[in-house]
Amino acid sequence: MHKTAAGEKRKALKTEAMELERYARAAMKAAEILPDARREARKLEQQADELKAKYGALEGAARLEDLQVWQMEKEKTTKKGSKTYLYWMVSWREGGKVRNVHLGSCRKVDHETALQKARKLKAEALGLSVMP
Repeated sequence: MHKTAAGEKRKALKTEAMELERYARAAMKAAEILPDARREARKLEQQADELKAKYGALEGAARLEDLQVWQMEKEKTTKKGSKTYLYWMVSWREGGKVRNVHLGSCRKVDHETALQKARKLKAEALGLSVMP
């Protein structure tokens, strides 16, 4: 997967959750000696579980952001000569293959609209919910 904002945030949350779990395990071991350690361990476990839920929710967002919008150049030759046309295309990995989808003409569709359409198409293809 390529680096995306949601992917990087998800990775940071996962690292923090794993660190909290490690601290919770250490506190549980110390609970035999210190009476307040068990309460602290439960609190740390709860925080780790909340972070796990957050980074799990960001997985779909990271997958939706991981796509490439690009312009395809097509040259058409006629009796009068040749003319070059530009089209918006989007690519993403689906399974083990790269899927390329046509989004529309560069004359009719701007980059932002093409990106929104691409996210919607990828969400439908992967069965994810569309982000606003």
